[in-house]
Amino acid sequence: MPARDAEPKGPAMDVEFSQRLQQLPPYLFADLRRKMATAREKGIKVLRIDIGDPDVPTPDPVVEEFRRAVADEADPDRHRYGCDRPAPQFAEAARTFYRRRFGVELASDQLVTTMGAKDAIVKLCLGVMNPGDVGLAPQPGYPTYNIGHVFCGGSTCYVPLRPENGFLMDFGEIPSETLRRARILWLNYPNNPTTGVATAAFFEQAVAFAREHGLLLVHDAAYVTNTYGDCQAPSVLQVPGADEVAVEMFSLSKAFNMTGWRAGFVAGNASAVRALSTVKENVDNGSLRAVQFAAARALDLADDLLPKVNAVYAARRDLVVDALNAAGWSLEKPQATIYVWAPVPEKYAGDSGAFATDLLEKTGVMVTPGRGYGEAGEGYFRISLTYPDDVLREAMDRIVEMM
Repeated sequence: MPARDAEPKGPAMDVEFSQRLQQLPPYLFADLRRKMATAREKGIKVLRIDIGDPDVPTPDPVVEEFRRAVADEADPDRHRYGCDRPAPQFAEAARTFYRRRFGVELASDQLVTTMGAKDAIVKLCLGVMNPGDVGLAPQPGYPTYNIGHVFCGGSTCYVPLRPENGFLMDFGEIPSETLRRARILWLNYPNNPTTGVATAAFFEQAVAFAREHGLLLVHDAAYVTNTYGDCQAPSVLQVPGADEVAVEMFSLSKAFNMTGWRAGFVAGNASAVRALSTVKENVDNGSLRAVQFAAARALDLADDLLPKVNAVYAARRDLVVDALNAAGWSLEKPQATIYVWAPVPEKYAGDSGAFATDLLEKTGVMVTPGRGYGEAGEGYFRISLTYPDDVLREAMDRIVEMM
């Protein structure tokens, strides 16, 4: 039977974004992608050194465990919802990892496995914040903290991280009126993007501050294992009594080159963990069991795998910092994270966006302007070390030539 001609269609409905979406600023990396596309249309060969997405593959033992688990016919639940048939090995490996690395004991009700950290940030906000609540977030800092607040009908009070303070948050800068409405306090150390590392004394101060003001302290520990030399970043849960007021988010993404796997956990205060678990029960179905088995394997082998991952980043850090210093910068080598945070040249003082745009258009090198992490990030730019050595080397050559 011959196909009927399709009836003419009218214009597609223009769906109006919700008010919460309209309150969000443009997502940082979406804007960078648009600028890159424009540069490529002009015939510019773009070298990206902006996104923190590891180029080195996930360690072989982790991949092998995933293959074993996904093909294991003896496991009748291997294809089922990860929340209904969770792999207990993942949670147990997380508790063992915290005991071994930080000396922290976690009860069974003090830990919930998650699909990475970004997902958990917003879901935790949904579990503990109400319309009108305020979240305290570092600036410069990860944009997702604010996104979580906005999705809950709350708002963000940004607390500046200043170089003269080692990029540690100064709680004295938070207005007292804001504190009365604040519900949650975000910290992130080692810090993205500044690379600042917290001390045990700072975490003690943070826990005491949260307790005094009735805040849930949430430490985003995404880079706590990405450290170099003698540096070993602490966990906030090492502070005695921290689990009474704090939770810590751990992600396997940067620690084990597992960004796409979406594996992590949140540990600490039992009631906050329960709030997050309740949100998860209602809006997600957990991770594939094979991913959970692989994540457990990564944590079990952490003492062997982490030094190998970090050795790659340490060598790249040296390559980048040495090249920038030879071109006129005066940078100390970061002790942690997978980034280099550098001031823009004096010519571009106060306009990191202009520097990043000029760099892209004149050399094809794409860095992240500091302003993308908030006003307190202005005057800086970020380089990611998650690119092959030859890419970083060529990018540095282009920057040096421009300078």
